[in-house]
Amino acid sequence: MKKLVIICCLLCSCLCGFAQNIQSCRNVMFRFYSSAPLEDIEAKTTQGVSAINTATRAIYFKVPINTFQFKKKLMQEHFNENYLESDKFPHAEFKGKVLENPDLTKDGVYPVTVEGSLQIHGVTKTYKEKGTLTVQNGKLAASAKFNVRVADHNIKIPSLVVKNVAEVVEVTLEAAYQPASQNQ
Repeated sequence: MKKLVIICCLLCSCLCGFAQNIQSCRNVMFRFYSSAPLEDIEAKTTQGVSAINTATRAIYFKVPINTFQFKKKLMQEHFNENYLESDKFPHAEFKGKVLENPDLTKDGVYPVTVEGSLQIHGVTKTYKEKGTLTVQNGKLAASAKFNVRVADHNIKIPSLVVKNVAEVVEVTLEAAYQPASQNQ
């Protein structure tokens, strides 16, 4: 019995130490912008989630597609029903790793490269993109801006509106992390 108690204590202390490396964010801001000859389209959500393991540099993002808000309600309807089919493919998800190993215990701005797989519209594609990790007063934040080619994710643009929707969409994200134990 004494050995079982000691093993449980050791296991708990290991798990607590591991949890200290996990930072999470429940209100990641995602914005996308499409510039086309006839119309610019922009949408934004703050309902994305993210987690980063500062020890392994693994990073994860997930966003519900139907939470993107547009200026025009009809655009939002077309986006969810015709293009991204959010009933069928409710989330976009990224699983990757920060390639550099910045010292995130020190305040600073750290340019990084993130590589991983992005799943949108049921199609997964590997991306390698630049971003920034910022530590200020011990708080970690992430930001990035990258392009997504809609055809790479099997998103069909009807020929009738091809001049309204760009082939490449600019995606911006911003996340302010907290230790995972504070988010529960």
